[in-house]
Parts: sequence; C-alpha cells; structure tokens
Amino acid sequence: MNILILGGTLFLGRHLVDAALANGHTVTLFNRGKTNSDLYPEVQKLRGDRTNIEDLQSLRDRHWDAVIDTCGFYPHIVQLSAQALAGSVERYVFISSISVYGEPPTTTGIDENAPVAQLIGKFLEDYAEESYGNRKALCEQVVENEMPGRTLNIRPGLIVGPYDPSDRFTYWPARLQRGGNVLAPGRPDAPVQIIDVHDLAEWTVRMIEHQQIGIFNATGPEIPLNMRQVLETCQQVAGIPAELVWVDDEFLLGQGVAPFTDLPLWLPGPAAAMMQVSISKALNAGLTFRTLDETVKDTLTWENKRESDAPRVNGIAPEREFELLGLWMKSK
Repeated sequence: MNILILGGTLFLGRHLVDAALANGHTVTLFNRGKTNSDLYPEVQKLRGDRTNIEDLQSLRDRHWDAVIDTCGFYPHIVQLSAQALAGSVERYVFISSISVYGEPPTTTGIDENAPVAQLIGKFLEDYAEESYGNRKALCEQVVENEMPGRTLNIRPGLIVGPYDPSDRFTYWPARLQRGGNVLAPGRPDAPVQIIDVHDLAEWTVRMIEHQQIGIFNATGPEIPLNMRQVLETCQQVAGIPAELVWVDDEFLLGQGVAPFTDLPLWLPGPAAAMMQVSISKALNAGLTFRTLDETVKDTLTWENKRESDAPRVNGIAPEREFELLGLWMKSK
C-alpha cells in the first residue's frame, strides 16, 4: 500500500513510519522539514506547509491508499488538507484524542457514541479559540464532511513511549531511576490508562490494511492498570531502591500542585474518568498491547540517551518534590 503521512518525524509520526515500512508499505512524508529532517532517507519527502494552499497543490494528481494526519489541530487548516487530498487518497486517517469528550471527561466508561463539540458556524477560523479537545472533535467533522464514508478517526488516550516530547509518562521511569523517597500522588488504586506508541502505530497501520472506517477510542491496556502498578513497575525496571510515599489528593491540591502536569498520570476526583474510557470497539478491531514493563524499558532506554540538560516539559523539580515530602511528613 502507498501511505502518505502528514508530519511523520516527531513522536507518533515516526513510529507510524516504522510500522508502515516494517509491513512492506511505501511511505511518503509531507512536512516542513524542520524537525528531524534527516530521518528516513529511504522515503519520499514532499516539503510544504499544510497552511499554505500552494504547498498543498503538490499533493494533487497523485494517489495514496491512505493519508494519516498526525498533526491536525485546527478545523480550517485540516479542511485545506482534506480538500487537497479528497481526490488523491482512498482513506483519511485522522489522529484525534479522547479529549473530545471533555478536558478531562467526567463520566466513566465513555464510548464512541458520547457527545462531542459540534460545528455550528460557516467560518472554521472562528473555532481557533476553542479548547484542544473541542478543536479535535471539530476537525473530525471537517474531514468527514470533505470525504464522507472514507474517514477513520482514532481517539488515543495518553500516548507513551520513546520520543514523547511531553514527558507525561517519561517522568515516572526517570524519577524511579533516581531512587530514594518518591512522592506518589493520590490513591494507589487510582485507574491509569495509557497506550504504548508502538502499539498505537502498529494497530493504525493494520486498520488501514483492513480498510476500516469510523471512530475508535484507542487507549489501554485491556486489563485495567492502577497507579501503584505503574510506579512499582517503573521501580522494578529501573532496579534502584526506592520507597513510594503516597500523598493524598487534598494535600497536593492545597499546595498548588497541578494534576497531570506537575505529577503526570495524577487525576484526582471526577477527572479520573479520563483514565476509564471504553475501548471495547478497538479491542474488537484487533488493538493489542505489549506489557507495561516493555513500555517502561523502552522509555527508560530512550530517556537515558537524552541530553542531561534537555528541558523536561512536565513533572516537578526534585527540589519541589523534596519540599512537598517534608511538608507532608510534618502534617502527619
């Protein structure tokens, strides 16, 4: 199959390229060439900016079995890509997000039939100020409007693994590798849903091969995880002595600690619904998962190759963690 990928050199995009090439497909990349431009010398690269109509002209009069849009965030920009490709691709695969259900959702067990934001006006640029989740939902609708019956909308949960620029999972393997007393947020049995980027990429390629269309939540694993399992697995893989110090939600919120960013995976209260999304439809469509320890090993291997002074986007600084642990101990 011939597969076009918009983006393809950052996080999920590069894993999609790897998965497609591993399955014997021909891959073309369309991007600006500003991020990891030296990757994949064996694939065809079309340079251009998806916001520029003239650049998108290079996509016309060609043919691909599918396009995977990894970087669509604004409805009016996604519309340009969909219009340019409507006559060139058989299927448009849009990488969306479970954030379409709310940021975060507040109802557990949400499936693909749950309500999302809807287009109500003619001018798509007006939606630029909407929230991330709403914009993703609107992008889905734009693609379906341009290519009815030929779209596959994949709504991932938290994607984790090597090359993740967000550190929303990497923080924990890296932190457990440092050992010592580790601030463990909230309840040990708090639910956790994540999806390894390898699993998501490989399944997406299989979905294209099977000519699937429709909407699919894509997170995991099949057997629910909790926070204790995640942190203990990180400690076991790291192999460094560490003690988890569980600190309750009320204390952390009272200290101004930001859920999900200061302490990744931590979502207190109703927000925990983000970690309890229904994936039955994706499981029935063949979504599979590697083990958590494999994910942690791969993530830690990549983390240890990063420059020590490279900025970490999420996660609290060691000094702040030490301060919070001290205050927690005094409060007991």
